Amino acid sequence: MEESQVASPRRRARRVVLQVLYEVDATGHPVDKSLNWLLEDTELNDANVVFARRLAHLVLEHLPEIDAEIARHAPAWPVQQLSIVDRNVLRMAICEMRFEQEAPVRVIINEAVELARVFGSDGSQRFVNGVLGAITKAGVKESLQEDNNPTTE
Repeated sequence: MEESQVASPRRRARRVVLQVLYEVDATGHPVDKSLNWLLEDTELNDANVVFARRLAHLVLEHLPEIDAEIARHAPAWPVQQLSIVDRNVLRMAICEMRFEQEAPVRVIINEAVELARVFGSDGSQRFVNGVLGAITKAGVKESLQEDNNPTTE
C-alpha cells in the first residue's frame, strides 16, 4: 500500500502545503493556483482542505517573521541557502506552532521531521528536529521569564 494511502488526512494536508510552498518558493507561481492543482489530486475532507489553504496562506503572510525565527535559531545556515525542502518544512512547522495552534507542538515537530525524512536529504530530519527543538526550548524559556517577571499596571 502506498504511504499516501495510509497517512492521516492531516498529514496528507501538510504534505500538500509543503508541495505548494516548494512550488511557490522555487517558481514564484501563485499560491492559490498551486493549491487548487494539488488539492484536486489529493483526497481530503473539507476540514483538511480548509486547514491546508489556511496554513499555506499563513506561512506566506508571516514569511518575514518566520524566516527571522529560523535565522535566530540556525544562525550558521542563512535561510535562503537552506534546501528548499528544509526551508519550507521549517516555515510550515513554525507557522503552525506560532499561528495555527490546533495541534500540540510535539505533534507538529513529529510531522515536520517525517516530512523532512520523506522529502529532504540525509541530514534533513536531524536539522529540522534540532531547529524546531531550539525554538521550542527558547519559547519555554521566554514563557518562564514572563511568568517570573509579571508587569504591573
